[in-house]
Amino acid sequence: MKIMLFGSCLLGALACGGLAYAHHGWGSYDAGKKFTMTGAIAEVEWANPHVHVTVEHDGKPWEAVLAPPFRMSARGLQPDMLKPGTTISLEGYPSTRVATEMRAERLIADGKTYELR
Repeated sequence: MKIMLFGSCLLGALACGGLAYAHHGWGSYDAGKKFTMTGAIAEVEWANPHVHVTVEHDGKPWEAVLAPPFRMSARGLQPDMLKPGTTISLEGYPSTRVATEMRAERLIADGKTYELR
């Protein structure tokens, strides 16, 4: 019985530790370099843990990391609003690791601003 209890506790701790490791912080984005880009959506990935969009900006595809799907929906954004070809503006911070990646704090679509934090 003690072995089963120990095994269950160990398994639970490992699972929680793996989940905590899998979620990242925002330390790899430069909060001192806020910028805005506007472009047409090339791709959308509406999935956990974060929604991702690829937008053409300055002749290059940029990947923007948005909020989790549940927060996007809570802010009024639905998957059908962010289709390829839709022009959006994103305000956020560039990655310090990937030259064409940003963390988006704000999204403007069809004249409406959505706060993603």
